[in-house]
Order: sequence, then structure tokens, then C-alpha cells
Amino acid sequence: MGRLSLNKPHAISEPPRAMTPSKSALVLTQGDASGVGPEITLKAFYARKDHNLPPFFVIGHPELYRRTSRDLGLEAAIEAASAETAPEVFTGALPVVPLQEGLSGPAATIRSIELAVEAVAQGRARAVITNPISKAALYDAGFKHPGHTEFLGELAQRYFGAAARPVMMLWSEELAVVPVTIHVALARAPKLLTRELLVETGRIVAQDLQKRFGLAKPRLAFAGLNPHAGEGGAMGREEIEVIAPAIGELQSQGIDARGPLPADTLFHAAARKTYDAALCPTHDQALIPIKTLAFERAVNVTLGLPFFRASPDHGTAFDIAGRGVADPTSLIQAIKLAGRVTA
Repeated sequence: MGRLSLNKPHAISEPPRAMTPSKSALVLTQGDASGVGPEITLKAFYARKDHNLPPFFVIGHPELYRRTSRDLGLEAAIEAASAETAPEVFTGALPVVPLQEGLSGPAATIRSIELAVEAVAQGRARAVITNPISKAALYDAGFKHPGHTEFLGELAQRYFGAAARPVMMLWSEELAVVPVTIHVALARAPKLLTRELLVETGRIVAQDLQKRFGLAKPRLAFAGLNPHAGEGGAMGREEIEVIAPAIGELQSQGIDARGPLPADTLFHAAARKTYDAALCPTHDQALIPIKTLAFERAVNVTLGLPFFRASPDHGTAFDIAGRGVADPTSLIQAIKLAGRVTA
């Protein structure tokens, strides 16, 4: 398969312009302080040598990490640091760049994300890793974005002066998927699925797979919207009137795009060998197969930004927060992937 493997060397074709030298650290956001973010961050730090993780630092409250470490019996050293000193501190302690005193709740969650993007824009970090947030809590506080992905698009404009159209990709060794429509009601998805949206999304995916993942000619497979990809129009005409024309336009631009293909036969092992990313009209078409194949290992990557962002592919898990049972695997994979593509 053509996707980047974390288990073997892979040449990156062109370093992204916004990336800083590899000697700088990755920056992690605090995420929701009541969720599993602090715990999995500490566990990732503990596992840094086992997984050969690149240096990283957190933007958050040092005392939160000290308390979490004590409560879980991890006995990790936590050191307030700056982004510049983080790589040296990381050898013996988890570096935490402090948030403003007294900042808590959704305000702290949002500010941590803002400062992380600003750190990359200023060359003090080389990629952003976001810990899980509670969108419901943010909405109650007046947050106007559907999620991380859309907020990061705004921050790209604010800190990089670059218009961005973020695209969500879920990546694993086994499969990479892109939902073309994301957090919308299923009934709205067919209305939002335009030729223009498909072409723009396909172009961004192809560009970032080339630029960041080092694939010379990425292979994109487009799933149909309807059962059996519409069965020649008998089960819907979106494939004929929208998806196929978009694929043709991408092909005319030199992009290896194919489809529309029936979604129910797109994800078995033999089919997955024929493409590098599957683009699906709806959210669950894309996320169900990757969460079935790689639930603990999948990484959420935002394409189309002037910086690299990844995150664990799970939520805040309030039900298990503070119990010491949270699995850091997805966060570790996100850190490894960010380290590789920005090296």
C-alpha cells in the first residue's frame, strides 16, 4: 500500500513551508481538563523511550498534570518550561508551558489551542497535537465552531495570514479515509454534496498526501452515496450527476481518482491495496470502517492547513477519566505521525 508507514523509513517529497527545523518540539494542547487528555499525555510521556517519540511539550496548567500524576500514581516529573527549552527538559520531565493563572474551563481549552497554533506560526514548535475537547461544554460557553477542524481553519487565517479549507482525514496503517461531509445531519448530506465540494476536497487530499506524506501520485477512491453506488441510477442519481463528474474533473487535473465505487465493497483487504485514501460522501461511511479496523490506533489528521495537526481519534471519555485506565495508543500514534512527517 502507498500510505506512509510508521514502521519503516519513508522519504518526504517536499518539506511543508510552514514547518520549522526538526530540533523544535511538537506542541500538545491541554484539551478538556476533566477528560482523559492529561492522563494519556502523561502516559505518552512515560512511553516516550519505548516508542522513540520526538520531544513534545504541553500548553496547560502544570499543577493539573502534577495532580493527575499523583492521583494516578505515575510519579512523573512536571516542569514549567518554555517552547524553546522543551526539547532539553523533555529528557527528564514533561515540559508544560503555563496558561494564564486563573484561566479554566472552556476558556482554558480554547486558549491552549490558540497558543499551540501561534507557537507553530512563530517557529517555536513544528506541529500541533490536540487533545480531546468537549464540544458540548464549548458550545455552552459560546464556541461558534462545529469542532477542532473548523476552528483550526480560523486560526490559520489569524496566525498565518492564509485562507484555509480544512479537510478531516482519519489515518491508520490499514486505512485512510476522508468524510466529504462531516458533522451534519444525514438528511442534509446529499444536498451539501456538490461537484465543487468533491473536487476541492479531492484536490486538497491529493496535495497533502504528496506534500506531507511523500506519495508521488496519491490514489484516491471515491465511494458512492447510494447503495451499490446508485446501481446505474436505479437507486439514486448522485453518482451520475455529481460524483462521477467531479472524479472526471480531478482526473483532468492529473489526479489519480477513481469511482464512484460501492461503499460496501470498498474496505476489504484486497480493495484497500488499490488506493491510498477513500473519500466518502458521509461521515459514518468513512469512520465506521476505520474505527472497526483500527479503533485504538487511528489518528485524526487535518489536511489543507499551513501547519500539520493530528489528534487521537477519540473523545474526552469522561466516564473513565481519573480512573487510570485510559489507553494512550491513539495519542502516541498521533505524536509518532507528526514527528515523522515534520522531520
